[in-house]
Amino acid sequence: MRPGVRLGIDPGDARIGVARSDPSGFLATPVETVRRGRGDLARIAAILAEEGGPERVVEVVVGLPRSLSGREGPAAAKVREFAGLLAGRIAPVPVRVVDERLTTVSAEAMLRDRGRKGAGRRAVVDQAAAVLILQHTLDTERTSGRAPGEIVEES
Repeated sequence: MRPGVRLGIDPGDARIGVARSDPSGFLATPVETVRRGRGDLARIAAILAEEGGPERVVEVVVGLPRSLSGREGPAAAKVREFAGLLAGRIAPVPVRVVDERLTTVSAEAMLRDRGRKGAGRRAVVDQAAAVLILQHTLDTERTSGRAPGEIVEES
């Protein structure tokens, strides 16, 4: 397992969930929900700087929504575009897209089971999805010895 902090991103149409890992790459935790739109990339870049910048952050992983069959639709195209813009903004820290099928559904179910309702749940579901994306990535790298997903080129 490569040492260093990683950020996990769950980009939605209205909000972007952000999570971080500990420096050992063992555990993902929520950071915040960023409003989508003007200034969103700047806020993610600021979070990266708060986490120690390129000296401490190994990479940023962005959840790529695919259908159950593994195909990519319009939502995945939007995420790829977002990831490319993010890669250009935070270089030299690499951005990687990883499969995130059903993470938002899983996050909603988990929060519902814990008693979170309505607006309170919506406010944190994106962070919870980012945690699930990042934790799955960490677990996969730890068991396989390879970082999952694919590196995104800057746009």
